[in-house]
Amino acid sequence: MSDFILAKSKIDEITENGACGGAVSSIFKYLLDNEIVDGVLTLTKDQDIYDGIPTIVTNSEELAKTAGSLHCAPTMVADLISSYLQDKKIAVAVKPCDAKAINELVKRHQIKPENIYTIGLNCGGTVIPQTAQKMIDELYEIDPSKVVKEEITKGQFIIELDDGSEKGIKIDDLEEQGYGRRENCQRCDLKVPRNADIACGNWGAEDGWTFIEINNEKGQNIVEDAKKGGFIETKTPSEKSIAIRDKIENIMINMGKKSQQGQLYDDYLTIEDWDNHWNKCIKCYACRDVCPICWCNECELEKSYLKDDPNEAPNPLGFQGVRLSHMSVSCVNCGQCEDVCPMEIPVSKIYHKLQLEYEKETGYQAGLGDEKPPLYSPKKETFD
Repeated sequence: MSDFILAKSKIDEITENGACGGAVSSIFKYLLDNEIVDGVLTLTKDQDIYDGIPTIVTNSEELAKTAGSLHCAPTMVADLISSYLQDKKIAVAVKPCDAKAINELVKRHQIKPENIYTIGLNCGGTVIPQTAQKMIDELYEIDPSKVVKEEITKGQFIIELDDGSEKGIKIDDLEEQGYGRRENCQRCDLKVPRNADIACGNWGAEDGWTFIEINNEKGQNIVEDAKKGGFIETKTPSEKSIAIRDKIENIMINMGKKSQQGQLYDDYLTIEDWDNHWNKCIKCYACRDVCPICWCNECELEKSYLKDDPNEAPNPLGFQGVRLSHMSVSCVNCGQCEDVCPMEIPVSKIYHKLQLEYEKETGYQAGLGDEKPPLYSPKKETFD
């Protein structure tokens, strides 16, 4: 199922604060006010726009505070749901990689699909908070504290200042200078989260409206009932709007494919480079702990036969090798393992590359569809 609509909020407070018409926040309000969900898992700003905090909202009056996009934000929603919210009915705002992680955990029976309502957000990428502030200071020549809003669109990272002015720089130019999006976001080729119940964004939308792609029956019911309840209004997008959205998506996908080729093949690390990186590993378990797909109640890596001598450096084959064999086939390229590594090992590159190679051999795409990876499926197959 796939259907296109334009939607916007019918609630004044949300319209004033929300991004592109506030449709997402109004859909969340509909789900909360009608007690369809126990809470909404979304992001709130802490000190500034660079500090997105995952927050459970149970009172719809608080939703206006969460309205708007945050590109300097963590990707922890799947892990938070599986670890702490399994028995709650939750609506959650998801980027494509978030939706991938949730779907992988659903396949592994760590998240109950009937309890989750996924409201997808089109995503051009995210930026590490410290990188964003340094980038705005040095390249935009603007005090980062003056920025009230940021947006990635039309190939630019655009900031809005507290005086209402805007400034944008091409993503390509930023990334050539070592700034811009996380490297895993540069490699991503899923920009519209069709693996969520609905996919929302401003690509192709008219001013003041959200472009929504309905991806399944649950998504159809969410939108129709929110409209019937007076939370949103909708209309059919023009052919021009659909064409603009397709064009933007294809540009972003092609950028992702180009980055994949560059980072994972043309300029990929040598065996000697990897040896040097692995020898820096201190076996702190941060990459394992932050991975949204790791869920085992008893981790194999903590078994006695894999314990290293505390007086010697960790054996990378015993730690990273086991993780790679276990998790790389389901890597959703969220990049968190690399974000948290204290030794700055580019862990996500090898995971993402192995997942892509596995996809070439088996056709399995992590985070999409209902099937488990062939290696972990009851259906055993032989590959040449």
